[in-house]
Amino acid sequence: MVPVLLVLLLALVLFGVGFAVKVLWWVALAVLVVWLLGFVLRSTSAGGGRSRWYRW
Repeated sequence: MVPVLLVLLLALVLFGVGFAVKVLWWVALAVLVVWLLGFVLRSTSAGGGRSRWYRW
């Protein structure tokens, strides 16, 4: 009975880790898209200066 519970617990932990990693990939992709959009919009602005839309 204990080995079965250990296998089920291991499967649950691995599923949780896989789900978290998948969510982190989607978050990273969204951040990349926002960064690229900001870069494109900043480079096509008519100001000509080095204005930034972020505070880094």
